[in-house]
Amino acid sequence: MLAILMYAVCGLLHRPLLLVLQGARMLSQLSLPDAGSTWLNLLAFVWFLLCWVGYTHYARHRARDTACLASVLHLYRQDWMSRLLMREQRIADASVIGNLERNTAFFASSTLLILAGIITVMGATDRAQNLLHDIPFVANVSRQMSEMKLLVMLGIFVYAFFTFSWGMRQYNFASVLLGSAPLVGEKQVSEIERKAYAARAATVLSMAGNEFNLGLRAYYFALAGLTWFINPLFFMITSAGVVWVLYKREFHSRILSAMMYSPTGGLLQQDKVD
Repeated sequence: MLAILMYAVCGLLHRPLLLVLQGARMLSQLSLPDAGSTWLNLLAFVWFLLCWVGYTHYARHRARDTACLASVLHLYRQDWMSRLLMREQRIADASVIGNLERNTAFFASSTLLILAGIITVMGATDRAQNLLHDIPFVANVSRQMSEMKLLVMLGIFVYAFFTFSWGMRQYNFASVLLGSAPLVGEKQVSEIERKAYAARAATVLSMAGNEFNLGLRAYYFALAGLTWFINPLFFMITSAGVVWVLYKREFHSRILSAMMYSPTGGLLQQDKVD
């Protein structure tokens, strides 16, 4: 009985296994372009910049008239600041802002550690190249090309550090705004001034959140940059893949649908957010 069962399983898997072996044989015969070509690496770097900068501008302009994580969160921040003015005790609000600031500070300090590691590797490029050569699928390139790739990675994380640190400072500004919030029974403050305060505070919080988002985006593209050490073509493919992942998460994710849905009013009304 066992022999008959094994025979049947082998018969079912014979054709799929044959197709997999044929595909592996075709991949082994496929010749990739020279990974050390200056023009190919330059093209890959330009494509990487187009993906990063292009998607950043696209997401910023699309968020003005389309629901996305950034625009919907801005609406929630406006509601948050409006309700803050109705509470006498604002300890919980200060705690939330402090938690957001600590998250940004964590990434800023982690980025410094990564920068230190990249600078250390740049000081021992020969040893790093020898280690990379032992890794399968990693292309053999010149020392100058490896140093150029490390410089690009260094630039990415320098940008990430400045972005996270600026976002951290903006959360500090939001804390100051929280301390200057009008009191519940303060009669000298009109309703128009209260609404203006809520709009200002929500804008500052959204700006800080956007800086944090830009820093995380730099991490995503830095992960794509790691594939540059394998082959420039893989680098170009993964750069486009990062754009697709970011687009799906920011404009068509399940968490976005959950935040937009309201049991009483259906979908949230989308306002224009700069």
